Amino acid sequence: MLRDRIDGQNLQKMLIAAAAVVENHKQQINELNVFPVPDGDTGTNMSMTLLNAAGELQKLNAPTLTKVADTAASAMLRGARGNSGVILSLLFRGISKSLKGMEECDGVQLAHALQGGVEAAYKAVMKPTEGTILTVARVSAENACAACDEDNCFESILAIAVNSASDALAQTIHQNPVLEKAGVVDAGGKGWLYVLEAMLSVCRGEEIALSSVEAPVVVKEQADFTEFDSEEITFAFDTVFIVRKAYEDIDLMPLRRYLDSIGDSIVIGEDDESFKVHVHTNTPGDALNESQKYGTLELCKIENMQMQHDDLASGRQARSTDDLEQIEQELEAPAKEKAVIAVPEKKFGMVTVCAGDGLAAVFSELGADQIIEGGQTMNPSTQDILEKINATPAEIVFVFPNNKNIIMAAEQTVALTEKKVIVIPSKTIPQGISAMLVFDPFGDEAQNVEAMNDAIGQVVTMQLTYAARDSDFGGASIHAGEYLALDGGSLFGNDTDLFRLVRKMAEKLGDEGYEFITIYYGADINQEQANQAASIFTNFCPDAEVSVVYGGQPVYYFLISAE
Repeated sequence: MLRDRIDGQNLQKMLIAAAAVVENHKQQINELNVFPVPDGDTGTNMSMTLLNAAGELQKLNAPTLTKVADTAASAMLRGARGNSGVILSLLFRGISKSLKGMEECDGVQLAHALQGGVEAAYKAVMKPTEGTILTVARVSAENACAACDEDNCFESILAIAVNSASDALAQTIHQNPVLEKAGVVDAGGKGWLYVLEAMLSVCRGEEIALSSVEAPVVVKEQADFTEFDSEEITFAFDTVFIVRKAYEDIDLMPLRRYLDSIGDSIVIGEDDESFKVHVHTNTPGDALNESQKYGTLELCKIENMQMQHDDLASGRQARSTDDLEQIEQELEAPAKEKAVIAVPEKKFGMVTVCAGDGLAAVFSELGADQIIEGGQTMNPSTQDILEKINATPAEIVFVFPNNKNIIMAAEQTVALTEKKVIVIPSKTIPQGISAMLVFDPFGDEAQNVEAMNDAIGQVVTMQLTYAARDSDFGGASIHAGEYLALDGGSLFGNDTDLFRLVRKMAEKLGDEGYEFITIYYGADINQEQANQAASIFTNFCPDAEVSVVYGGQPVYYFLISAE
């Protein structure tokens, strides 16, 4: 008998299973990546995004449908890695909004939720490309909605969504010239099909090994409360409350400034309808009264930390409002695991992404406040980037992703923090360095954005790495382990001789007459090899100033910046 509708626990099992299935098939998804460069592959990024949600879902006990959808969407947003992970999180963000307030979901509601996910994803992607995960999700949702006129069974509509996704995926090979030449379907679309198939399997009563899910492990150290005196607690009352907004786009910055004047440890998380405040203060009543100017008080929890300290120091159980804990957690997701936001000490701050101790030193010297370790082989999550933004003591934070597959994850942080975030869309390390070189701490915001974007457009990046897989790309037959030279985002050449490619790169830049060439050499290159590369560039580019800098980056033997 077909399942007409599902509840929260059903959806919980479906999504955990989806994470397990994508994890089990991530290498198959990775192998659909056409470009042979060893990067943060689609399957890996989608798997890590889903596993972040699975870890949170496993903590829930008998959750409602709304709770499951909200938890999954929030966890995926913060754990999103790479463009594929971000789009996946956007699909579930739209699904979550469509299911809000529901206890069960039937076929019609499922179809509308899938459509809501598609609308959220297309809205967020500036230039949607057909023949991708977006196409597969859109066609699947459209056919599910069309079938609702005749059927309202959840299982039936989900089966139609799966079959439609499979058909749409098969067509992606003809919708994208690169995929057609390589003879493969879209990797992200394949990942989305695995998600839907896993959900359908669980709906039909099949068991999927949940041991495949490696939930994030959080290690917490127990503080020794005898090490300090309760008199050291400046603000005694740990105050947490939730307010339903007077209107959706209400500005909470004035409230934050007021709370900062009467306390510390301030965290404000919000969604479209409500906001949650955490503050340590000696006058919790004042905090509550001020917050009611912004909406209607719903829930409140106030605990005396001095008394809790005394209890713990004496070996007693600390007094707590435990009965409010579950309610607090349900609205805590937007501010979850969020470090206290650094108080602005200056107007501008900078956060950058790179891999390699040499490159990290370069960015530090250029004034980066925070450096996120990551890049081509490991795309940082939205949460990783958000934490560094919040830790930056500035009003306005410029973020330099330095990788095209990290830009979308960085852009998702804009709505997750009270700081103003401006993502400078640097796609390579040299672009990020050039942008930071023109930054003027005394200039205004618009001037800096314009100057940094102009700088990105002026620098040429060439890179030398290796092929992670066999491929036929751009008419060239590429074999795993060969050296690859990249010019911007395109394949420049492949060879079994590293320095033969270096000479070809130097010859090209010499013919184009660049004035400044910087060679950043990686972890697998020694000083002698770096000097050899510099000599080659000096010979072919006699009018250019050639510099050699230790980058220490993995994967890329040389990063070449030319201006």
